[in-house]
Amino acid sequence: MKDTPKYDAPASETEYQPKSGNAVLRNTLGITEPTEMNDVESELLLKLYEKIFIQGADIEQLQVDTILSWHNQWLANIYPAWAGKLRSTNISKDGFTFASANQLEKLLTTFSGAFLAEFESLPSMPRQSIVDFLAKSHVEFILIHPFREGNGRISRLLIDVMAEKAGYGVLDYKLWDEHKEFYIRSIQAGVNGDYQYMARLIDDILPVD
Repeated sequence: MKDTPKYDAPASETEYQPKSGNAVLRNTLGITEPTEMNDVESELLLKLYEKIFIQGADIEQLQVDTILSWHNQWLANIYPAWAGKLRSTNISKDGFTFASANQLEKLLTTFSGAFLAEFESLPSMPRQSIVDFLAKSHVEFILIHPFREGNGRISRLLIDVMAEKAGYGVLDYKLWDEHKEFYIRSIQAGVNGDYQYMARLIDDILPVD
């Protein structure tokens, strides 16, 4: 991922682990190989899923602080300086630039009002409305990209929590991974308010009533 640091970005947020070839962010475990870091992050994410969906109580409402807490619980042991915090650096990936860091709080406030505030209404929505809701919310969250690392996985966790609330349970994203290019184009289409392609991806993995 390409970095465009702001003047006030914390060094820990923009630095890479020594001897990693700028492939792994500076971390407390001294990991330098991307595959090893991915394995560690995946294991910790699984523990967070278990805590939320197996051990935890029902989530009655969603707030931005809820998402920040998930991110912190997941990555605080690896990236303690910025886990659970909004990024302070502008980032881009594959030539696509995400929301400016100085706009994150404003954008997340809007996101909360449009999507998180509707959490309690999800069980009463018909399936097609859930498809459209999840598609739009997912695109908008990815475009905001609030964290320095882990946005895609947190965005899927958010979908899963919403889908669980709506009565569909945790989803299987294997199809998305198999059609990654179509997924990326679906996100990019959302820049212009076109959510039909992401809705197709949601529809393909959301169980039929």
